[in-house]
Amino acid sequence: MSRTINVMIWNENIEEQQKPEVLEHYPGGIHGELECILMEANCFRVRTATLDDPQFGLEQDMLEKVDVLVWWSHNAFELLPDEVAQRVVDRVRDGMGLVALHSAMLSKVFKGLMRSSCTADWRNIGEKEVIWSVNPKHPVSRGIEFPFELEHEEMYSEPFDVPTPDELVFVSWFEGGEIFRSGLCYSIGKGRVFYFRPGHETYPTFLHPSVRRVIQNATIWAACSR
Repeated sequence: MSRTINVMIWNENIEEQQKPEVLEHYPGGIHGELECILMEANCFRVRTATLDDPQFGLEQDMLEKVDVLVWWSHNAFELLPDEVAQRVVDRVRDGMGLVALHSAMLSKVFKGLMRSSCTADWRNIGEKEVIWSVNPKHPVSRGIEFPFELEHEEMYSEPFDVPTPDELVFVSWFEGGEIFRSGLCYSIGKGRVFYFRPGHETYPTFLHPSVRRVIQNATIWAACSR
């Protein structure tokens, strides 16, 4: 893509304050590491926002300047007011892309776009995750050798209560035998949404080269609104 993509990375920034191991992996916070991931490519202009920012960094005039919102959240979902979450949902429907990572599936924004509970079974004992592309020609799969492994991750398993995706790109297998649809594409209104499963805060998942490439690819894909 020749044009510069304006990206906002949004993170609760709470786990960084409560769990020392998060900063051991990501000294600049999860949002800081995600910024580094995107800045490794040459097509993004990036800013970050957190719950601590005025209006949570999600003012309407700021969102109007964003091509893609990359969203990481964990368990402080209720701290984001409903009206702010709806503002983001409306902006996606109007053409902004969204890349939702890991537990962001339970955020008000993602659930508002999916119109479902977005729940799944889970277990966090640091199991190996193996990720395959079932759609290797999809742009989000570009430049990645599959399968790739994450030595330690939180397990999510089916059933995953989301609408049938427009395209399924990745599936995951865990050591306990569970499987999960871990890379999902949606077109919602004029916007594009990509959900990517890995990214638990206590593991160095975002340092893995293939994960970094997925996030770059997904952000480029999500920038192409309809």
